[in-house]
Amino acid sequence: MKNKNLLIIFTRNPELGKCKTRLGKTIGDNAALEIYKFLLQHTVNITKDLNCSKRVYYSESIAVNDIWSDHIYKKQIQAGNDLGERMLNAFQDGFNAEYENIIVIGSDMYDLTTNDIQTAFDCLRNNDFVLGPAKDGGYYLLGMKSLKNKKLFQNKDWGTNTVLKSTLQDLKNDRIELLSERNDIDTYDDIKDNIIFKKFYTNND
Repeated sequence: MKNKNLLIIFTRNPELGKCKTRLGKTIGDNAALEIYKFLLQHTVNITKDLNCSKRVYYSESIAVNDIWSDHIYKKQIQAGNDLGERMLNAFQDGFNAEYENIIVIGSDMYDLTTNDIQTAFDCLRNNDFVLGPAKDGGYYLLGMKSLKNKKLFQNKDWGTNTVLKSTLQDLKNDRIELLSERNDIDTYDDIKDNIIFKKFYTNND
């Protein structure tokens, strides 16, 4: 019997100078890349055993024999002109495949746990949407049971601190559950007191 839950993971291909660029401006591209690879492995570790279908959407090209096992993750390419359009298309792919509960996350959240994702799926039993607020004013997780509210993906200044507020405004008439706030890692301030910083920055810069 097909699993009705789908986890979508958005990831950037780990290439020097093309991931964690804001962080790289402070600590150097090499250290930023190593940190990003560490975060990717963390995401694999917390998602591989979840009882749901899993799809990884790459930013540039589908990698062969990488950390995302072909036996666990279906691999696809992000399609769209901005993050909103790319997420919308990924959700549409999932609903077209007859999944009933779909969640999207990024691949660089050190604070995210397996339990957080499972809790998000549980929240969709009695809610239309589930949202994980990030401390920087964005969100780290979005889940839904249908594409009835496409405003979520439109007219957003992606990557800014207005995204969460604007998204919550779009959801004001829907049944929504908010998860615990988590810290995203984009800049030096996000990581300077973190064990990841001590592990990689001191060794690479």
